[in-house]
Amino acid sequence: MSAEVLTEEGGIGIFRIVGAERFTDREQPSGHSPTLGDVLYAKPSKSPLLESDWVKLVQAIGTGDQKALYTLYERAHRLVFTLAFRMTNSRETADELTVDVFHDVWRRAASYDPAGGPVLGWIMNQARSRTIDRLRFDQRKKRVNTSGEEPVTATPEKDPQQVFHAAEQTQLLYSALAVLSAEERQAIETAYFFGTYV
Repeated sequence: MSAEVLTEEGGIGIFRIVGAERFTDREQPSGHSPTLGDVLYAKPSKSPLLESDWVKLVQAIGTGDQKALYTLYERAHRLVFTLAFRMTNSRETADELTVDVFHDVWRRAASYDPAGGPVLGWIMNQARSRTIDRLRFDQRKKRVNTSGEEPVTATPEKDPQQVFHAAEQTQLLYSALAVLSAEERQAIETAYFFGTYV
């Protein structure tokens, strides 16, 4: 494969890739020379899906075909994730939203109407709506937490020095109790735990 200059205007050359035909299965219109993009991005094993193929996938999902859902997910999840990530700037949130969108596709596939628009547009509208809902929810949550209400927090950890001191005191108590007879120990435990003296 080589490049040959077709024309040169003002120092800018227009090139045609010679021998590129063997890198692509696509039928080229007569007189069309493959471009560099045709060569670099040609994927002979994967031809673009027609809209009718997308519709068949959604219709199969509507009948409960899990394999069709997996196929649709493999073909569209990167677009959904990218949209969610750009809107939220969070990989974790984008992952969650991607799963939610395809769960919605699974639930709503039976009601999909091809007259309403292309499948990919339908999926991306769901992704956009879900992401906007999530952003609004997160904003409301932030406003509620900053409005004077105390956020729920875990109990604070104890000071390590206090923990050590308490453990030391417990050890001393057990050592002292070990020296006492069973009757003396029972009297002290009864007084301590029940507040009565025997």
